[in-house]
Amino acid sequence: MSMEMKVTVVGMKASKGQMDNGTKFDSTKAFLLTPLDDRKGTAKGQGVAEHNIGDSTEYDKYKHLPFPFDAVASMDVIVSGANTKVIVTGLKPVSVSPAKQGT
Repeated sequence: MSMEMKVTVVGMKASKGQMDNGTKFDSTKAFLLTPLDDRKGTAKGQGVAEHNIGDSTEYDKYKHLPFPFDAVASMDVIVSGANTKVIVTGLKPVSVSPAKQGT
């Protein structure tokens, strides 16, 4: 299932290199504000969820933006057995409000 959702991107980190055993890695992780599960009344507010959004070149598309910034995230929801996973397939920044500039 594909969907779009407005998100706040609070951070981003690119990683590229090679481990001691020769395995190469190349990714960009986006850190998105995510509501805590308050259905049981034992949590309130937001946490940060880490999502892989592609290789290290993805970082270059967003590094010029002031953080945090709002975006529309394209997401796919997939299931493997009993596990459900949300995969971010794209981020489209929305206009930065004057109040968020300078943070």
